[in-house]
Amino acid sequence: MIELNADIGEGCNDAVLMPYLARVSIACGGHAGDAASMAAALRLAAEHGVAVGAHPSYPDRAGFGRRPLAASAEEIAAWVTRQTEVLAEQAMRLGLRLAHVKPHGALYNVAARDQDVAQAIALAVAALDPALVLVGLSGSQLAVAGEAAGLAVLNEAFADRRYHANGQLVSRETPGALVIDPDMAAWQARALAKGEPVATLDGAALRVRAETICLHSDTPNALNIARAVHAALNRG
Repeated sequence: MIELNADIGEGCNDAVLMPYLARVSIACGGHAGDAASMAAALRLAAEHGVAVGAHPSYPDRAGFGRRPLAASAEEIAAWVTRQTEVLAEQAMRLGLRLAHVKPHGALYNVAARDQDVAQAIALAVAALDPALVLVGLSGSQLAVAGEAAGLAVLNEAFADRRYHANGQLVSRETPGALVIDPDMAAWQARALAKGEPVATLDGAALRVRAETICLHSDTPNALNIARAVHAALNRG
C-alpha cells in the first residue's frame, strides 16, 4: 500500500490520525510549533512507529505560513536550516532521527514552481544531512532540485486537496479547493495510488505521480477522511 502522511504539531488533534499514517511532518517554529509541541509530536509518532520529519516554513506565525514572503535564497536556506535543526535537536533528545524535510504552506507552493527557491531548500537540506528525504509536490521544481542535490525525493500527492490542470494545488482561498467528502477523498487517493487520472477543479483529467499521499488534520472530516482513504488503499 502506498504510504500516507500528515502535517502535525499545528494545534489539531493529531493523535486520531496516527493509526493511519506512515510519516509525519512536524511544525518547527516558522508557522506553528514550539519546544513543547515538537516534543509531544515526536513522542506521539514514536508511540505509533511513524517516521518523523521537519515541516519548515516562512517565518510567519500570524499568517500560518500561508503567505509568500520576499526573501533571498540565503534567507530561505537559513530558515529551513534553523527550523530543521531545532526539531532535529528535540528528536535527538528522545533518541529519534529525522527521516525527511517537507516545506509548509506558501514555501511548499512557491518551491513547486520557483527554481531558485526550490534549489535553496534542496541545498540546505543536503548540507544538513544528505540522508534526509525531500518531500515535495509531485513533478515540481522542488522534486527536480532535490534530485539534482543528490537527495532521495518523495513525490507527494494529496487526497484532500484539488488540483489545477498544470498539477499545481488549488489555493485554499478558492471555493472547492478542499476535498471534504470522505468517499471522494478515498476515490482520489485510490486513483492516485493506481496511477489513474484524477479530476481537476476545472474539469481536466490529470495523472499525478504519487509516492506518498498527504492528509491534513485541519481538513473538515479529517478522521473520517483518514479512515476512508486508508480502507480504500488497503483494498489494493
